Amino acid sequence: MDEIDRKILQALVQDARMPLKQLAEAAGLSGPATSDRLRRLEQRGILRGSTIDIDPAALGYGLEAVVRIRPMPGQLHLVQQMIQETPEVVECDKITGDDCFVARLFVRSLNDIDGILDRIAERASTSTSLVKAKVISRRPPAF
Repeated sequence: MDEIDRKILQALVQDARMPLKQLAEAAGLSGPATSDRLRRLEQRGILRGSTIDIDPAALGYGLEAVVRIRPMPGQLHLVQQMIQETPEVVECDKITGDDCFVARLFVRSLNDIDGILDRIAERASTSTSLVKAKVISRRPPAF
């Protein structure tokens, strides 16, 4: 990856829907050269696509929670399946340490959290923290 690739990625981080002409200007390239660079970044697996940023609060999801989940013996796969089937869970990592999963979820109320945790509690112990504020929103690693 060279400096031109970095310029392209930095521009796309700012606006993934940036028109090709504007992206080419930011990179100091022609449109076809920029298209070629984008294609190579995708082929190398560096650029995996573009996405949208939806505000959960604007959709009525006023609470965000981080839940650490520790399945009971023999329940790991069932708990993982439960997590995957819970639409309020927007992100989940399988981790090392005392817990097996860290899940991030959005809900409309505390009652919603209770309902989700009650289902999981049959097969795992949980520790829940409510998110007060985002200090750092998701960002790409340094490149």
